Amino acid sequence: MKAAFDRVAALVGRVIAWVERTKPARVWNRYLRARGPLLAQGLSFQAIFAVFAALWVAFAIAGFVVRGDPALQAAIVEVLARAFPGLIDTGDGDGAVTLDALLSATILGWTGALAAVGLVGTALGWLASARTAVRAIFGLADATGNPILRTLVDLATAAGLAAALLVSAALTVASADALGWAFGVAGIGAQTTIGLLISRATGIAITFVVDAIVLVLLYRVLAGIPIPLRLLAPGVAVGAAALGVLKLLGTLLLGGATANPLLVSFAVILGLLIWFSLLCQVLLVVASWIAETAAGRGVDLSGRRRPGHRVGEDPSDVSARRRPLRPRTRPGRVARAD
Repeated sequence: MKAAFDRVAALVGRVIAWVERTKPARVWNRYLRARGPLLAQGLSFQAIFAVFAALWVAFAIAGFVVRGDPALQAAIVEVLARAFPGLIDTGDGDGAVTLDALLSATILGWTGALAAVGLVGTALGWLASARTAVRAIFGLADATGNPILRTLVDLATAAGLAAALLVSAALTVASADALGWAFGVAGIGAQTTIGLLISRATGIAITFVVDAIVLVLLYRVLAGIPIPLRLLAPGVAVGAAALGVLKLLGTLLLGGATANPLLVSFAVILGLLIWFSLLCQVLLVVASWIAETAAGRGVDLSGRRRPGHRVGEDPSDVSARRRPLRPRTRPGRVARAD
C-alpha cells in the first residue's frame, strides 16, 4: 500500500513539475512574484478618477464637434460603452454619467478648470504608476532620467490614447458608411444575418487594431522597454485578443459581480472598479507573457549595452555576427607556417 502511494505521489510530483515548466505557469508565476494583483488593484483605483476627469475635459474641448455630428457622437458613445461598461448612461439609468451632462460640459467655467487640473494630476499619476508596474513585471527598476522629459512622454502617451479612441470612433463611422454602400451594391440587407455578421466582424477588427496600438504605446513608449518587434507583436496580439474577449463579456461579468442586492445603491461605481481591475490585470499579465518570452530566449531588455551586443538582441545572433579572426601579418611579409 505504501509503495502504491509513493508511486502516485511521485507521479503527481512529476505532473506538477511539468505544469510549472509550461509557459502559462511561468507567466503566472512571474506575475505573482512581481505582485501583479496588488499593482493592478492600485492602477484600477487611480484609473477610475482619471477616466472621469478625462471624460469631462474631452467633451468640454471637443463637445461642439460631437454635438454637431450625431453619427460621430453615437460612435464615441458606443466605443466608450465597449471600453468601459457602465460608464455612460444613455437613458437606461445604468450609467455613472449621463450623456446630457457630458454634452453640456464646458472648459471655461470653474468646474471645467478644476476638471482640467484634476485630469492632469490623475492622468499623469496613473501613467507613472503604469510605467512602474510594467517595469516591475519585467524585473526592471523604475525609469530614471530627466523628469521633465518623462512628463512630456506621459503627456504624449495620454494624447496618443485619446487619439486612439477618436480614431476608433471615426473608423466605426467610416466603416458603417462603407459597409452600407457595399451592402447596397451587393444587394445584401444590413439587418440580415450576413450583414450583421460582417458589421460585427468589422467592429471587432477595428477594436483589435486600436487595442494593439494602445498596448504598444504602453509597453514601448510609456514603460520605455526596448522590446524587439518579434517579441512584441505576438504578445500585443494576445493582449488585444484578451481585451476583445473581455469587452465582449463585460456586461455578463459585471452583471454577475453586482447582483448582490446589498450593492445596488453603488453598483455602478463598484462595477467600474471591478472592470478597471480586470483591464489592468490583463495589461500586466500580457506584460508578464512578453517578459517570460524574452527571458526564455535570453533577450536582454534592461537597456544596458554590452560589447558586441545590441539591446534586445538574441545572444545567438551575436555569435552569428562575429567574423573569424585572421592572422595579422606585416606589409611585405608572408605569414610563416609553424
